[in-house]
Formats: sequence, C-alpha cells, structure tokens
Amino acid sequence: MQVNGERFLKDLHDLRVFGASGVGKGVVRPAYSPADIAAREWLVGRMRDAGLDVRFDPVGNLWGLAKGRSLLIGSHSDSQPEGGWLDGALGVVMGLELARAANEAGGPAISVVSFQDEEGRFGVTTGSAIWSGSLSLDHADTLTDSAGTSFADARAAMAHLAGEFVDPARFSGFVECHIEQGPWLDDAGQSIGVVTDIVGIRDMRITMEGEQNHAGTTPMHLRRDAFQALSAFNTALNDRLRNVVTPQSVWTIGHVNLHPGAHSIVPGKVVFSMQWRDGDAVRLKRMEDVIRDTACEVADTMGMEVSFGEMLGLEPVAMDRHLHKAIAQAAQDLVPEGWREMQSGALHDATNVASLMPAAMMFVPSINGISHAFSEDTNEADLLCGLNVLAAAVPDLAKSGAGSA
Repeated sequence: MQVNGERFLKDLHDLRVFGASGVGKGVVRPAYSPADIAAREWLVGRMRDAGLDVRFDPVGNLWGLAKGRSLLIGSHSDSQPEGGWLDGALGVVMGLELARAANEAGGPAISVVSFQDEEGRFGVTTGSAIWSGSLSLDHADTLTDSAGTSFADARAAMAHLAGEFVDPARFSGFVECHIEQGPWLDDAGQSIGVVTDIVGIRDMRITMEGEQNHAGTTPMHLRRDAFQALSAFNTALNDRLRNVVTPQSVWTIGHVNLHPGAHSIVPGKVVFSMQWRDGDAVRLKRMEDVIRDTACEVADTMGMEVSFGEMLGLEPVAMDRHLHKAIAQAAQDLVPEGWREMQSGALHDATNVASLMPAAMMFVPSINGISHAFSEDTNEADLLCGLNVLAAAVPDLAKSGAGSA
C-alpha cells in the first residue's frame, strides 16, 4: 500500500480554504455553519474519488464507506470559533489518503468518517456521542449553543443531505490521528505520540444572580455584584482544588456572560461555563463536589442565588491494546527515537467510538503546543511522518481490529 504524500498535503490545504480566517492558516468553520457544510460537500467528492460509498446520517456525520467490513479511520472537520487548520481535519484527510491507497492496492478495506460538532458547539463531541448511543437524538435536539440556537434548528441546515445512521457492526475498529494540541512532542523533538488513554471531562454552566444597580451610586458594601461573585469563586476554587488534583488535572472557566453588560451598571447576573478534566473518574467527582460547594458558599456569603445547568461529559477511556501495539510497532520501525506513549488531555471522538469497537489514537506534534487558535500548525515533515507510520500500521490494524471485535 503506497500513500501519496503530495496528494495528502494538497487535500489538507484545499480543505482549509473553507472558512479561511485570513489570519495565517486559521479557519472559522463551526458545526453547521455554511463553511462547515461546504467543506463536507467538498469531502463527498474526494471520498467518491477514493472509491467509497458516501452517506450523511441524520446529524451530519459524513461517512465514506468501503465495501464489506472495514477499518474505520477519521476524526472531524468542524472547527472552534477561532480554530486551526489541522484540528480534526488532519484525521479526516489522513483517513481519506489511506482509504485511497488501500483501494489502489486492492485492500485492506478502509472507511472514513468526519464526525459532526466534535468541537462542542452544542455539548461534548455531539455527533459521535449520538452515533455511539451515549446521547439520544431527542435529548440532543433540546441542547442550545451560547447564542440560544437549538441543535434541532442547526442540523436542519443539513436536512437535505441526511440519511440513516450507519451500523457500527460494519467496522472492525477505529483509528483517529490528531495533532497533539500540547507541547510535549514538540519540546522533545519527537514526531509521533501513541495514545494510551483519553482523559474524562465534565462540563456545565453555572448561574449566579445578585442585584442589578447603578454603578455610580451603589456603595460597594451594599452591592450584590455578579462579577465580584465570579471573581471570588475563581480565587477560592483554585485554592480549594489544590489538595484534590494532580499535575495532570485541569479546570477552565471559558465562557462568561454578564448581564446586562453595560459600563454604568453593576451586573446582576453571570452565566459561565465550568469545565474540568482528569484521567480518573473518582477524582472528577471529587472536583465536582468542590466546585459545587465553593459556588454555594460564595453565593451564600455574597447574598447571591446560584444554580447549576445540566452536567455534560464523558468518562476516561483506555485505548485498545491490540491497535495501540500495532501503531507503536510501526512507529518503532520508522522513527525508533522519535515517538513516545502518552495520555490525551484533549477530548476526541475516539472516546465515544471506543464504546462500540476497539479504538486507538496517534498524535503528531503541535508547534509550540498551540491549538484552538489561528496560529496552530505542524511541520509538513511531521504530517508526512504520521501518514507513513499509520500506513505501515494499517495491515496489523486491520487484523488486530478484527481480532479484538
């Protein structure tokens, strides 16, 4: 099976045209946006050229299906609101090139997928979560993004393309290649990371309500200021989590909405996202308890009301040992000093797919560890190294997946 590196790189660069930000190689291609749908329609043509049967399912997951039972390779092609050109796209285009090469060589059978809304406009890896059965479509349709748009309304933009869900039983296993999105490979000058496990994640919105009032006439000691409550919560949380977490634990307040958001008004309400990640499910629960208790205590002290939104998240998951071994062996053969085993601190579709079939992941470096930003990039030599390692692993991946199923 001979891969074509030039063809692979050209497809990557062609895909980033859809939603190009105008800043470096950055893209703006959120799930169900016109740019996202156009990119998926472009991928349809490339998948057909690779000899694959193309289908969209009801939520916009795009499938390029080989005949018979096959190894599934892919990732996602939607982006963050300000995203890079490789996050997700790399795994889809690498799967496409491997499927083409396999088709040209007469096997093994490789199918390709681009999952929808991996970046979480409506939750956490929405498209693969629905396909895997961990999130019902009826419930997903009630989810809203930060602007209040429902998932049902957003996916209606692809209703003219939608077909039936694909049966997971037709796949022997799943492999996802991704940029690392962290600094470890780049700092070490290594080209390949073979993922051992993916951390778990929890995500919810917290609302604190106080009293909206005049910014010039309300004395400081009488204020029930929503922003001050958020500030106090953040400071207390960082202190209280110290005895619970490990150096690998992370937590983030990533989205804040102050109401009414005016210069001369003491804000009376704040809604903010609270996300935390760890590789241990018990520790995730302990972190949740600290987060809830801290928010309640701050609210009580400052005369605020606090409420908690729906908890979203996924459990930590280990990668399949047979598929992991196949990728590790290929890396050892091709770049014996240039690879490592590592945990994924980022969430990926492989977390959901692992509940259905054997799953594995491989990383290539992110320059300076940057991702979820327009400046995200990877050296082309490392992109090609990843392609060649996965191509070398494909025969064993196809056998191991079938053996593990």
